[in-house]
Amino acid sequence: MEEMKFFRRAATPTLAEIVEWTGARPVGEVDMGQRIFDVAPLDRARPGDLVFLDNPKYADQLAGTRATACLVSERHADRAPKNVAALVVREPYRACAIVAAKIYPEATRPGSWFDGHGVSPGANVHPLARLETDVIVDPGAVIGPHAEIGAGAVIGPNAVIGSHVRIGRNSSIGAGATICNALIGDRVIIHPGVRVGQDGFGFAMSPRGHLKAPQVGRVIIQDDVEIGANSTIDRGANRDTIVGEGTKIDNLVQIAHNVVIGRHCVIVSQVGVSGSTEFGDFVVAGGQAGITGHLKIGMGAQIGAQAGVMADVPTGARIGGSPARDARVWLKGVAALDRLVRRKGKDD
Repeated sequence: MEEMKFFRRAATPTLAEIVEWTGARPVGEVDMGQRIFDVAPLDRARPGDLVFLDNPKYADQLAGTRATACLVSERHADRAPKNVAALVVREPYRACAIVAAKIYPEATRPGSWFDGHGVSPGANVHPLARLETDVIVDPGAVIGPHAEIGAGAVIGPNAVIGSHVRIGRNSSIGAGATICNALIGDRVIIHPGVRVGQDGFGFAMSPRGHLKAPQVGRVIIQDDVEIGANSTIDRGANRDTIVGEGTKIDNLVQIAHNVVIGRHCVIVSQVGVSGSTEFGDFVVAGGQAGITGHLKIGMGAQIGAQAGVMADVPTGARIGGSPARDARVWLKGVAALDRLVRRKGKDD
């Protein structure tokens, strides 16, 4: 019995079509009419499956795979079994993602949780809200007055869209998400449980008590951003919190008020970014990194997992540790400490 899948297969491409989509180069004599029915990992693939090899760690699995074809880099192409069509590409993982999106297009962007169309009778849309054509609003969703939702957008069940919020075309708002005080671009994906536009953590601290400072800015999320489940993005205090186009944010990330995230950044799970810090374009922040406020993180910088960043980071720098420092210095320090501990153990 075929394994149950939650996504409908939309295509069964031939190897010729895959070559056209990815620019791959077949190695040797390959039957370009063979069809691919699924994508699979190397060790679980069956005839009719497409696999890829991108990480040398799994190179030994290629020799035993039962897949029909493998997207592979030049240096590993000779490891493919004779019965597996080797398709050489520069970026195998990216190429496989292109094919997988053709086979399972529904998996690239969340749709209606109820296979619905239009506004569900169980949704609550304010009469002063404006929805363009082909907007889907699932049961339990609430859309406030003067909110504007672009064509092709999907609003998931029990999501709440506040007054005057604007959401661009072909965007997707997940179940239970709340959006207020925000302007959101086109093709944005916001996963379930995300909170956008709530108060930032701002108080005038005093021995007499902590006075709440009004947060009157906005959140601006540009085109093609994706925000993972249960992440939070606070609105600005006296300016805007901004997430640049193409940035990808994992689950459980906290972005504080007045933060500016550049274009095409990658922010991994459990990262916390304190108020008024600015990321340049293409910054990568590893899981559980903590970044204090009012810093500037230079373009292309890479912040290691669990790093504690307490000072500005230069363009292109690679840092790690807590307090964070140059990654090479940090790793040498860890190695030196380990040697010292082992030496002391021998002396004892």
